[in-house]
Amino acid sequence: MLVALVLSGMVAAFATIAPATEPAPPPGQVVPESVLIPQDALIASPDAYMNEARLERGETLGDLLGRLGIEDSEANRLLKLGTLHLLRPGTVVTAKIAAAGELVRMSYLNGYDTVRSIVPDEDRFRVGDEPANLEKSALAKSAEIRSSLFGAADAAGIPDSVAIQLADVFGGDIDFYRDLRKGDRFSVVYEMQYLGGRPVRAGRVMAAEFVNKGKTFRALYYVDANGRGGYYAPDGQSLRKAFLRAPLEFSRISSRFGMRKHPFLHTWRKHKGVDYAAPLGTRVRATADGVVQFAGRKGGYGNVIILRNSGRYSTVYGHLRGFARGIHRGARVEQGEIIAYVGQTGWATGPHLHYEFRIAGVARNPLAVALPAAVPVPSRELPAFRRYAQPLVAQLDLLAASTVALLE
Repeated sequence: MLVALVLSGMVAAFATIAPATEPAPPPGQVVPESVLIPQDALIASPDAYMNEARLERGETLGDLLGRLGIEDSEANRLLKLGTLHLLRPGTVVTAKIAAAGELVRMSYLNGYDTVRSIVPDEDRFRVGDEPANLEKSALAKSAEIRSSLFGAADAAGIPDSVAIQLADVFGGDIDFYRDLRKGDRFSVVYEMQYLGGRPVRAGRVMAAEFVNKGKTFRALYYVDANGRGGYYAPDGQSLRKAFLRAPLEFSRISSRFGMRKHPFLHTWRKHKGVDYAAPLGTRVRATADGVVQFAGRKGGYGNVIILRNSGRYSTVYGHLRGFARGIHRGARVEQGEIIAYVGQTGWATGPHLHYEFRIAGVARNPLAVALPAAVPVPSRELPAFRRYAQPLVAQLDLLAASTVALLE
């Protein structure tokens, strides 16, 4: 009896800790059933689809057409069109391809303001141009100089065309050949043009700030009441100096103004200008508006252009390879206009440009002479200018504060 009670207690004890066993579910059964989908809920296969590809540097037109999905037979016919051979690397081409694989239409931005389309027409192609529906939007970016202006622009994703504009805008105050320092910084607000939501090219610089050796320069683009556009400081003073500091966009100085040992005569003589070393054919620009006083060969200068500028000023450009079209005695030129190309004519030991800056016929150091300024915003337009400038200045303030915060 005792043994029975003990055994019954052990069974009860095991029963309290043993997991409960759940009954197994009945076996499942899959029953197929037809479901009717309404016709209007179906998505029809497209009659055509769009492909887009960029012509890469070194890529053949055949490779590009293949990536666009154009059949070989049609691609061979397209390659016979002379217009495709004018495509430049970086051009984005859009192709509309039918479901069966035939080309419906191909298009790309041709030049600056037109879209070129190529449409099959029986056994031929129709080629036409139409105005490009370009949209503009403002972009704002900042960068810091580490090695060069272009290096900083590339690192910040700023197009080269914008960097060139910056050099032009601030060229009267900053010598971009010798004045840039590591740690200099700049901010810029510029237009970007889009076609179908895709960026195609940068436009004009609308506002910019450049901090060079601790000194801050600012520029705002403003169109006056007469429709003339130019860059001005926030107080309305023009940044367009009457003269640019240098006649080349980017180069290096190989010989400065002052006494030096003449490379041919081997005697000490005064060097009346500044020599800029540059590859043969580099474009030479006029540093100021003027009239061509002389264009031809002149002794040690070789091929030379002498411009008569405003007032008592004149400028000399020597050792030229050749002159730009339309340059002759009496021709009028504008500041920044290409007038010639770097050469090695006359007394020159290598390709370079000899540049002189004369006041009343006397050569002065173009790197040190005080350059006259252009006309500021007329006083009657200052209220309108200030209203226009206020949001641009606020944007430059914000960019400057953000850049300083990142550097800290």
